[in-house]
Amino acid sequence: MNVPGRPRRAAYGWTMAAGVAVMAGMFVVSLVYGAANIPFRDVWQALFSREVNDQILIIREIRLPREIAAMVVGAALAAAGAIMQGMTRNPLADPGLLGITAGANLALAVGFAFFPALGYFGMTVAGWIGAAFGMLLVLGLGASRRDGWSPLRLVLAGAAVTFFLYALAEAIGIAFKVTKDVSMWTAGGIMGTTWRQLAIVVPTVAAGLIAAFLYARQLTVLSLSEEVAAGLGQRTALVKAALSAVVILLAGVSVALVGSMAFIGLMVPHIARALVGTDYRRVLPMAAVAGASLLLLADTLARTISKPYETPTAAIIAVLGIPFFLIIARRGGQRS
Repeated sequence: MNVPGRPRRAAYGWTMAAGVAVMAGMFVVSLVYGAANIPFRDVWQALFSREVNDQILIIREIRLPREIAAMVVGAALAAAGAIMQGMTRNPLADPGLLGITAGANLALAVGFAFFPALGYFGMTVAGWIGAAFGMLLVLGLGASRRDGWSPLRLVLAGAAVTFFLYALAEAIGIAFKVTKDVSMWTAGGIMGTTWRQLAIVVPTVAAGLIAAFLYARQLTVLSLSEEVAAGLGQRTALVKAALSAVVILLAGVSVALVGSMAFIGLMVPHIARALVGTDYRRVLPMAAVAGASLLLLADTLARTISKPYETPTAAIIAVLGIPFFLIIARRGGQRS
């Protein structure tokens, strides 16, 4: 007997399995290749034995936390972008393009200037506050009383707010002589990630992703039409508030760790929907896996293109993201 939906579920299972396999492969490649290539045997020993030598220490103390950070941040930004695109029904929505990243960056600049004694957790909280400020500012400017969040208005408001908040961050950096610190955050990068930072970032992102998955069904309905969602009895205001909180949580902690990293949240959700359809119960897990793989790839390229020097990871993401952005904008957000 044929069971409706079973072939589709099986196809989704195979697609997710392939995505996880790609992510695992990229993780291993990122540990092996870098400024100094390390044999796979040493990588294996670093992960599964107690042996110690110089190369194993490089893996355990430098590359392993860095690549875990790449996976976590990639997953967080991709999921945040998918939520924003579904919630606003805007195919160009992205935390880095709609003011969220810029708001978090401004809050970090304020933290460096006025509260230099803040620890990493304090900077993370500042990132959340700044992300919330940037997001509320853009959504407020991009909304109208008649048609809600207009995609075009959101993009224009996001561009204006993003440039304004980055300018404020730079002004604070110059005035209080913390330009170097602010610029390091703005450049975007995973270099120097420590296990202590991961102890805060990983549980936070995990909590955010779990919350996102719990609201995936409501997000699917909301992505179709706000009127349809309300007609089905959905409390749209509550759902939007919860999803906005999840985006702020994911984007804020990501910026606090790696700085500005635009376009991951733009590109990856489109790729995920092309692979698994428009149901966000499938889109969000696929986006998280694909986002982790993409940032692992970008970080590996950053360490190998011009070794022993390092190319900014954000620049590599931008090389991929800007053409993608232009293609989506030219097509008006329609699916290809």
